[in-house]
Amino acid sequence: MTKWEQIKHKLVTQEEAKAIISSWKDNGEKVVFTNGCFDILHRGHVTYLAKAASIGNYLIVGVNSDDSVRRLNKAPNRPVNDEESRALIIASLEVVDLVVIFENDTPKELIEFMKPSILVKGADYDADLRDESDPKYVVGANEVKAYGGTVMTIDLEEGFSTTGIIERLK
Repeated sequence: MTKWEQIKHKLVTQEEAKAIISSWKDNGEKVVFTNGCFDILHRGHVTYLAKAASIGNYLIVGVNSDDSVRRLNKAPNRPVNDEESRALIIASLEVVDLVVIFENDTPKELIEFMKPSILVKGADYDADLRDESDPKYVVGANEVKAYGGTVMTIDLEEGFSTTGIIERLK
């Protein structure tokens, strides 16, 4: 298999991801899940994903679809890159094992469906919150905790954001 085929092979459907995750978990492996738009890949994304991958045996990344990014109202003209491009770029990272594009506004349904061992978000969220209406609540945390999974946050690298990059380009 060529390197390009290896990268494309990491892009899977939700159903494929669930089957793969189940087999990994059956073997006692810890599966980490995180998500985001990952519109313009930068150092902050790379360090965050590397830290997330180090928490378990496998890292699954949920990437927001183009429509869900637009509904998040990140900024005008976002996403800059289309969903397939963003997913392929994330899949090209050695620390990432699988990438799943999701259509909903949040990854809650995807998390419930795949049941990762560990749910991770940046430290701008609070892993201990249970109130889903709090903006610092980690979406899917209550569901992950309910089946015995773990929810964690990771420190973010200061000074790196897609919005900041776009502003500097203006």
